[in-house]
Amino acid sequence: MSTFYHSTRSTHKLLTSKQAILTGIAPDGGLFICDTLAKKHLDLQSVCNNSFMQNAELVLSTLLDDFTPGEIENCVKAAYGTGFDSDAITPITTLGNSWMLKLWHGPTSAFKDIALQMLPQLMSVSRQGDSRNVMIVTATSGDTGKAALAGFANVPGIGITVFYPEGKVSDVQRLQMITQTGSNVCVSAVRGNFDDIQTQVKNIFANHKLADDLAAQNTVLSSANSINIGRLVPQVVYYFDAYAQLVRSGALTLGDPLEFFVPTGNFGDVLAGYFAKLMGLPVAKLTVASNVNDVLYDFIRTGIYDRRRSFNKTISPSMDILVSSNLERLLYLLSDGNCELISNYMTQLTKQGFYQISDELLAKLQETFACGRADDTQTRAAIHTTWTNEKILIDTHTAVAVSVMNEAKPNCDCRVVLSTANAYKFSTDVLEALTGKACTLSGFEAMDALQDITNTTAPQMLSKLRTAAVLHPEICSIEDMDCVVSSACEKIL
Repeated sequence: MSTFYHSTRSTHKLLTSKQAILTGIAPDGGLFICDTLAKKHLDLQSVCNNSFMQNAELVLSTLLDDFTPGEIENCVKAAYGTGFDSDAITPITTLGNSWMLKLWHGPTSAFKDIALQMLPQLMSVSRQGDSRNVMIVTATSGDTGKAALAGFANVPGIGITVFYPEGKVSDVQRLQMITQTGSNVCVSAVRGNFDDIQTQVKNIFANHKLADDLAAQNTVLSSANSINIGRLVPQVVYYFDAYAQLVRSGALTLGDPLEFFVPTGNFGDVLAGYFAKLMGLPVAKLTVASNVNDVLYDFIRTGIYDRRRSFNKTISPSMDILVSSNLERLLYLLSDGNCELISNYMTQLTKQGFYQISDELLAKLQETFACGRADDTQTRAAIHTTWTNEKILIDTHTAVAVSVMNEAKPNCDCRVVLSTANAYKFSTDVLEALTGKACTLSGFEAMDALQDITNTTAPQMLSKLRTAAVLHPEICSIEDMDCVVSSACEKIL
């Protein structure tokens, strides 16, 4: 084994990938990272000859090399063997003169399924020989919650608590979470926005008294957000597999570059693309597509990360984020592992609400990353135009990336939009975009109307929510989240 993980804020304690996955977030508040990514080049010819499952085994065994080949193989089969309605898992299709990577063919119709069908498998293997129970604590801006709940429901020895911002997710996203079955699951709305909740989750992990109380119950905390390295690594797979599909289709010649347009909130999805680039994927550019909560857009242009701005509720709620946690990992990598610098940046962000990177670091950032933004009007226009011209139905997050791509100057011949959710998860807003009229229908009436005017079919797992029983109606304050976690620990099987 050659891969060890440590905090982005300190190199004092090295962990295996299994230990890092179980721990979730470093005790000092940093995120786990390894220093050997650029040395782990994958053979592109082999990648292009592989199926998605084979590429998953290749990427995971490379980055999580304390897992045995047999353990990785079993994890991949368990995660992707059933539950996806496409044999390709993440199929790529044409989008005009460009391409769209469809990441929503899993059980919850969102890209989070790719990682959150895998993470429970990795975590179950990691805790073998460890008698402690694990409580997953997760903040969600929409899609992570349901995908994590679906992945961890009824997993022995593991419980899961999901917090989401009250009134700031779509109706379908909310119903997906509050109807989740499983004796080890807990879901609660929180009075606040996603950033408030994510900050409090980090505080919960840093709460030593809570940790001691849970230790007395033989329980430790971990995370299913992309702050957990076990969530991030599986997302690297679909970047390599997209390249393989394009080479096999003849759209690319082996070695040709491509660029990706990624709707971005917490920065995990696009960071996985940077991991792939470091591992040898010929990425010309990674374009971060933001909505009007455009803190990343401003940062990539100016080098100033400033969360001191109004929080806007948009029709792309999973991107309504002002503190993008995974950016910390990128800055660590770009700064050649300068833990002190990263720790200082994060302290400034916490205490002052902003930080500014050096001109040298900004130049390195802009070598790979570009940015664009789209407001709700532009997002609706992209949905309408894509359906009118291509007869492709896209959701409100994918549409942000499509809008940004349509305005951007190409960096190479092959451009790929990451499509992160099925359009029916946001039926009301998609319907409004197609008709140009304000929608007064209920969520499921809008779903039915959308099916009628497009002659498409909503995924069964979404349409059946209309008859599902509400099991988790709870709402709590930010201050009460730790109490919710304590009570949820009693539900672990």
